[in-house]
Amino acid sequence: MKWWILALGIVFEVLGTICMKYAEGFTKLIPSIFVFVFYGISLAALVFVLEKMQVSIAYAIWASAGIVLIAILGIVFFHETISTIKIVSLVLIILGILGLELFD
Repeated sequence: MKWWILALGIVFEVLGTICMKYAEGFTKLIPSIFVFVFYGISLAALVFVLEKMQVSIAYAIWASAGIVLIAILGIVFFHETISTIKIVSLVLIILGILGLELFD
């Protein structure tokens, strides 16, 4: 169950970050509201997960997975640049997440 809650938190963190892009410096009302709603849900999920997981592991996975997903979504939907170093860096982040969980 802790993994589902953590995954939910990650999804809402990513949604909140996407809304930041659309909020345009908090000049757009609806995306601005969703930034706070989605981040609130995301942080609440993280709080619940911390009852069952070590903070170092849970937060590292939450933050790193969010970084990877946002980078991929940025490339796909916002036409951000892609490079070999960016791909290698994302792979290293993923390997770090796996290393934290698998070798704990």
